[in-house]
Amino acid sequence: MRTPPVQSDSVAAQALAAPSNFFSSGLRQKVDQLMNILWAGGVNNPMDSIEQISYLLFLRLLTEKDNVLASLDKKYVCIFSGKWAKYAWGNFVTLAGNDLFTAVRDAIEKLHELQGLTDTGKLLFSRATLKIYDRPTLRAVVQAIHGMDLSAHDGHDLKGDMYEYLLSKLSASGTNGQFRTPRHIIDLIVALVNPQPKHRICDPACGTAGFLISAFTHILRQHTKPADLKQGLVDGGLLKAAQWKFLEEQAFTGFDNDANMVKIAILNLYLHQLEKARVSMLNPLTTGFGGAYPGQQFDIILANPPFAGKVQDESILADLNYKLNTRSTELLFLKWFIDHLAPGGRAGVIVPNGVLFGSTNAATSLRELLLTECDLQAVINLPSGVFKPYSGVGTAALIFEKGKKTESVWFYDLTADGYSLDDKRTPIEANDIPDTLAKWPNREEGPNSYRVPVQKIREHDWSLAAGRYKPVTAKAVNHDKPADILGEVLELESEIVKRGNALLGQIGRKK
Repeated sequence: MRTPPVQSDSVAAQALAAPSNFFSSGLRQKVDQLMNILWAGGVNNPMDSIEQISYLLFLRLLTEKDNVLASLDKKYVCIFSGKWAKYAWGNFVTLAGNDLFTAVRDAIEKLHELQGLTDTGKLLFSRATLKIYDRPTLRAVVQAIHGMDLSAHDGHDLKGDMYEYLLSKLSASGTNGQFRTPRHIIDLIVALVNPQPKHRICDPACGTAGFLISAFTHILRQHTKPADLKQGLVDGGLLKAAQWKFLEEQAFTGFDNDANMVKIAILNLYLHQLEKARVSMLNPLTTGFGGAYPGQQFDIILANPPFAGKVQDESILADLNYKLNTRSTELLFLKWFIDHLAPGGRAGVIVPNGVLFGSTNAATSLRELLLTECDLQAVINLPSGVFKPYSGVGTAALIFEKGKKTESVWFYDLTADGYSLDDKRTPIEANDIPDTLAKWPNREEGPNSYRVPVQKIREHDWSLAAGRYKPVTAKAVNHDKPADILGEVLELESEIVKRGNALLGQIGRKK
């Protein structure tokens, strides 16, 4: 049996930890307050609320960063100077009414022209506009954001956690197969794939950038001093300068075809120290990049792409769909993952169960490609309620490495993820994730896990349906001898007749 990727048990266990003290910081209440203010002020769509908060939050943080750099270097030229000085955050705090509305609207609509703004910053403010039309509401939102304590607490930068909590308000999502992946499922997949500082990491359907941020946190945790980890500090203090530079400037790439999601991803990455991560509005199924197909390839691909919908034939990249001839989004994305992994590259992706056992020519040939050109190391069957309340669709996580054939596949039936599987998703005690991580390094078999040789999968038309291969164990049950059982039955029968006759005698009838 081949040697699995090395990963310390402590890293796997720490992937489940939640070191942040965000919930005790008071920021959660501030975020709830902000959403309530916007709701009452007529901004009823959570996506619009988060977009508007994102713009204002970015303006505040950019101004504060500008001021810090100016205080450290007298030669530094402030980006909020000259004609741009009026758009600095501090000016908004003192305004009200139409003056405030005009100033904020002009800042949001013109900021993409600001000299010195990063490319991602320009993308964030591309076609941006102010949607908070009620003046008192706008003033209340500005004052609330201004009153947030966004400084680090005991070495913990809580801005990223605060924004993650804000994104949890995206309950309106879930249409067109698009919904937010639970953070603990993301962390599980990232722990199994185990990205490293030198890796180029891509999520081609990045949404809010959850996978990219989890991969960054995973790398930081692996390179933090044990003493700091014990105190809940994850700072990547053991990373070298060149590794930091690569992580900040080249490691992370994200695509999404939703303009709003791209902007949210940009700010989410910005708040997690990844200001220069490359995020673009692009549909990878219809638009190529980086030269002739497949163009750029990556060491790590992490994704939970949209499941629903079909792409128009004429829009699909011809090389992507070569010999596949499908319009199914989930199949095209799986082909994209295989094509864009570099040799030796690893992927952790979520697919709907139909991909595992679909009988179409495209689905079958794609599974054959996956098992013959990649080492499919694991199929983690996720509980069907894991994406509630957005969707009850059955899904699985595939973990695979490109460049060598599959010898055997490790199946794990994850029946509980620590939350109820109804729409409420309340925390419960049952949780198979720690067992999954514990068994992963040696692909151990157990009540929920088993290995299947690829020959057996080939005999079943490359089907990856877990139920087809799950071992059935017959348990011996000890019964009494038939003669003894019959004797007991006759004895009972006799007792029934005896008591029945006695009862008839008491009511005055004779047999």
